[in-house]
Amino acid sequence: MLVLSKKEIQFLKSHELCRLATVSKQSIPHVTPVVYAMDGENVIITIDYGTKKFANLKENQNVSLVVDTYRPNAALLVQGKCQIFERGAEYVRLLKILFDRFEFYRKNPWGEGESPILKVVPSKTASWGL
Repeated sequence: MLVLSKKEIQFLKSHELCRLATVSKQSIPHVTPVVYAMDGENVIITIDYGTKKFANLKENQNVSLVVDTYRPNAALLVQGKCQIFERGAEYVRLLKILFDRFEFYRKNPWGEGESPILKVVPSKTASWGL
């Protein structure tokens, strides 16, 4: 069952920067800009080990992200669970999606175990101006 509408998926595919919100087990929110790619309706993000995002996700896999534009005023909020991949067939498949999407990743490639890949599986959305 799709959570995102076709219009919302198209909006996400037409952008590459979102703000990712994670929260610690002490309920302290942390929001950072990250680039992303799409895998169907799932949002794919790579992050670094040693970051607050990664520490938060190890404690709490609930996330929110927002993609927005100012002119025209439009935005999409996605809430969901984040799966963390560090190795294996799914990691390699997601890594290919990121390399296909971003030239700067192709120019500086990495492999399994070098950088976690996140798959945000949407459970709820809100959009405006789409």
